Parts: sequence; C-alpha cells; structure tokens
Amino acid sequence: MTQTAEQKALNIDWENLGFSYIKTDYRFISYWKDGKWDDGEMTTDNKVHISEGSPVLHYGQSCFEGMKAYRTKDGSINLFRPDENAKRMINSCQRLLMPEFPVEKFVEAAKAVVKANEKWVPPYNTGSTLYLRPYLMGVGDNIGVSPATEYIFSIFAMPVGPYFKGGLTPTNFIVSDYDRAAPHGTGAAKVGGNYASSLLPGKEAHDRNFSDCIYLDPATHTKIEEVGSANFFGITKDNRFVTPKSPSILPSITKYSLLYLAEHHLGMEVEEGDVFIDKLDEFSEAGACGTAAVISPIGGIQYGDNFHVFNSETEVGPVTRKLYEELTGIQFGDLEAPEGWIVKVD
Repeated sequence: MTQTAEQKALNIDWENLGFSYIKTDYRFISYWKDGKWDDGEMTTDNKVHISEGSPVLHYGQSCFEGMKAYRTKDGSINLFRPDENAKRMINSCQRLLMPEFPVEKFVEAAKAVVKANEKWVPPYNTGSTLYLRPYLMGVGDNIGVSPATEYIFSIFAMPVGPYFKGGLTPTNFIVSDYDRAAPHGTGAAKVGGNYASSLLPGKEAHDRNFSDCIYLDPATHTKIEEVGSANFFGITKDNRFVTPKSPSILPSITKYSLLYLAEHHLGMEVEEGDVFIDKLDEFSEAGACGTAAVISPIGGIQYGDNFHVFNSETEVGPVTRKLYEELTGIQFGDLEAPEGWIVKVD
C-alpha cells in the first residue's frame, strides 16, 4: 500500500474502514433560482442552510445518487459510469417535478469533488474507495403541497469500506412483511422516502441477526424485488444470470453492469424476469448488488419458517466470485473496461 505524505497525515486505517460519514475537505454546491442553475462552487462548509419552509423537510422532495472513485495501481483515479448516475438522477427529478441537473455538469462536478479531495481517495489494493453522494432537493419559503421554488444540488464525498460487514462473505437475509414501494409509486426513483420507510424493516431484520431484509412485489407478495437497498441476482443451476424485473425496482447501474459482464465476459445467458420466492431451489447462488454493496453474496434466505441455503453460508459461489473479480477489476483499472465505462479524474 503506497500512501502520500498527505494521506499518512490523515492517520486512517484504509484497510478497515466502515461505511460511515467522514468529513472531507470540499464539496460542490449549486443553486437553482429564477428558472436556472448557477455555475456552482466548491465549498469547505459541510452544513446546508435552508428555509424552514423547504419542501424537502415537509414533503420529501429530494433525490440522491451513490457512486465511487477508485484508486488504480498506477495512482490515477477512476470514476465508474458517472453519466449513468446523472441520467438516473434526471429520472428521479422528473418523478418529483424537480429541475434536472445536466449530465455533463454532473460528471464535471463529480470529477471536481474527487480532485479536490484527492488525498481522501484510499490507496490501491486496500479494498476501500471514495464514496460520492450527489443529492438534489427542493428548498425555499414554501408551505403548500407544491413543487419548491428553489433547489440545491450538491456532491460530497468520503472514504468508505464495504457496506455489508465482511465484504465478499455470504450473509443471510430475511423476507419482510413490509412493502418497499407501491405499484405505480416511486420505487424506480432514488428518492429519500423510499429509504425512510425501509428503516423499520431493516432494524427488525438486524434485530434477528440478518444482514437486511428482502422485499417482495407489493401487488402479490410472491416475487423478490429488492434486497434492502440493493438489487437481487441469482445464478440458476443451469448457469443463467437472473435478476428481477419490475417497475418498482430501482434500476441499479451495478446490476446492469453485471448483466453485461455475465453475458459478454462469462458467456452466460442472462434474464430480467420474475423471481418467485417459492422457487429459490432453482438457484445455486444468489447475491445483492449495488454501488455501496458492490456484490454481497447471499448465504441463505429466511422466508416464514423456511430457511433456504444457496451455495453455502460460508463460501462464495464460483460465478459470484468471478463476477465480483470482473467488476472490481474494471473499476480499479486492472481489467479493460467496455467503452465509456471509465472516466478518468485528471
């Protein structure tokens, strides 16, 4: 592990970071007023100053993204498909009647935040990354149930380790009786309310010593939709990569990257479709995937009185491991990336 003098001065145990907030030096902030975005600026202030009437406080008019910067072996820094995060934020903004932040400006702002906080990007081969949190919210002097008159877009960053403890180690999950999203609701948008409603089911899962809960489709409660705040995938016994398809699921950039890698790098048949909770025996491996989680192998799933074990409760399945190695190899610059997937921070 090679550290700069600035990094050594931070006195961080890079190889044992958790997934928690750390105040870094700079963040980008831009304001929307009078029908347009300003140019934005970098600031050292990690406090956001808003009106008490802001719709974000009362009506949840906000959305966010999650993305990472990766230190490569040669010391340079990669962003992974940031344009896809920008496009997904636009979709979330459209759902909540918020002004869109342009893709090109989003990517440039992300690069600027990483560059300004370069000493906080963990060294190569530590397993840690710089996590970026872009968010957009409705602010200003409002009180009625209506879109805000002003908006704030910002990106801040911090070094993080694995989201689930243990990294690439199988953990167990439990099916929740709660719904994550409603049919025709906001499940496909990355909006704050989706996550607020997940806190109670998540706590109940943790209280029973599970990593998180699994949500079934809200209409029939027969099909897997999401795993906590991550997407689900399974490897069938005949070697197909299968992931749920539903208008209530957040379109995970990690999931679609894995779909591509499974098909084009591993030669697997891939499918987005129904994953019935009573047909788990069709799968030899399963996992949760997302920017924060990367890939978290699922050892077993508790559904009612039944506990179903996939490959193993202690060993990662061979296909899951290969997908993890392909994805992280691309992100950290060790493997050639499909065109457009990697953006260099100069």
